[in-house]
Amino acid sequence: MARAQPQFTCTACGAVYRKWTGHCDACGAWNSIVEEAPLAAGPRVLRKGRSIELTRLEAEEAPPPRAQSGLEELDRVLGGGLVAASAILVGGDPGIGKSTLLLQAVAAFAGRGLDCLYISGEEAAAQVRLRAQRLDLAQAPVRLAAETNLRDILATLDAERPDLVIIDSIQTMWLDSVESAPGSVAQVRASAHELVSFAKRRGVSVVLVGHVTKEGQIAGPRVVEHMVDCVLYFEGERGHQFRILRAVKNRFGPADEIGVFEMTGRGLAEVPNPSALFLSERGEAAAGSVVFAGIEGTRPMLTEIQALVAPSTLSMPRRTVVGLDSGRLSTILAVLEARCGIPFAGLDVFLNVAGGMRVQEPAADLAVAAALLSAREDVAIPPETVVFGEISLSGALRPVAQAENRLKEAQKLGFTAAMLPRGAKLEGDAGVVLRRFADLTGFVGEVFGAG
Repeated sequence: MARAQPQFTCTACGAVYRKWTGHCDACGAWNSIVEEAPLAAGPRVLRKGRSIELTRLEAEEAPPPRAQSGLEELDRVLGGGLVAASAILVGGDPGIGKSTLLLQAVAAFAGRGLDCLYISGEEAAAQVRLRAQRLDLAQAPVRLAAETNLRDILATLDAERPDLVIIDSIQTMWLDSVESAPGSVAQVRASAHELVSFAKRRGVSVVLVGHVTKEGQIAGPRVVEHMVDCVLYFEGERGHQFRILRAVKNRFGPADEIGVFEMTGRGLAEVPNPSALFLSERGEAAAGSVVFAGIEGTRPMLTEIQALVAPSTLSMPRRTVVGLDSGRLSTILAVLEARCGIPFAGLDVFLNVAGGMRVQEPAADLAVAAALLSAREDVAIPPETVVFGEISLSGALRPVAQAENRLKEAQKLGFTAAMLPRGAKLEGDAGVVLRRFADLTGFVGEVFGAG
């Protein structure tokens, strides 16, 4: 019988190699490749399986029962509440507030009658109690444990049969049947598989906390994200009080839905109207400031995009971006120069989304271009105007989805005008004055008198 060959796996991205190397070609990490024990090799005898029951596609089933926490922003991201026997993975930067959010969430669920456990592998139970006291949750009916041995945890869960369990974090869990250190790819994959299987088998909802890499992705193999039913990212800037809980995967609800929270001295507070809060400190009209009417999941949201353009003393001007994709900024600058004849060579460009918000949709292209041109030409966009639209490489402006919802949100907050692509379809009266443009050249010429 042939001897099983060892394999080496990158702990950062999960790439597999036949021999050890100091550098991972897949993700670029150094000293992240470790040896994994091979699977036992040998002849396999396939047993005859049993026939499975088939149902028709049009068969009607009741929607899965949900338990609501009372935290509307959390329930919105989960798709309407917590589904029984579901597995949820929550990731976020260190210190961003993941443990605070989950402690408030588990206390809220426990207050509504669910039997909840909080198991910490990173902190002692006394530390969790101290956090609960700071959040005024010391009287919540939540049971605690500090343990990393997954076999003992599963035995406890099997005996207690809670409704909800928080595992903080999956990278600290240790399974004695896997010959590798806690946090390794093999341990994370095996631990996640055991916990998700237990959730489905026993009807227990499991929330796993995951660390993130320097690129902002949940650390460990991507297969963990495929195992769970819902993947949530808790994001925000350290210097801002706002935190965004974003669903990037949800088998029981819409993806890309967000919940907005504000970090206060007594924990996280819900923000029911984030558009008004993000724009609350916006002052008079200023060059480089543009309000973007965006859509996050099913929710229209207005955010302020700020730009600063200044002469550079460097041979290679700086391009600093916060809250937006830097590659998208480079594309917009190239289109402005190639299609409109407006160069940014020799100029430092700084772009920021106010409030720590992250904007990902292409509908922000026109707002970004307007902010850059406003800063470069020192011409302020009227403060009562919102801007949205996608820019193609040819310089044409493309319509975006849910234009009517964007305009209704703008009107509700007191905006009276909007700049948008000509092809945007509206079913009724938008309630604001519309300025439509077919291409970026026409937009630049009419609004800034350049091009």
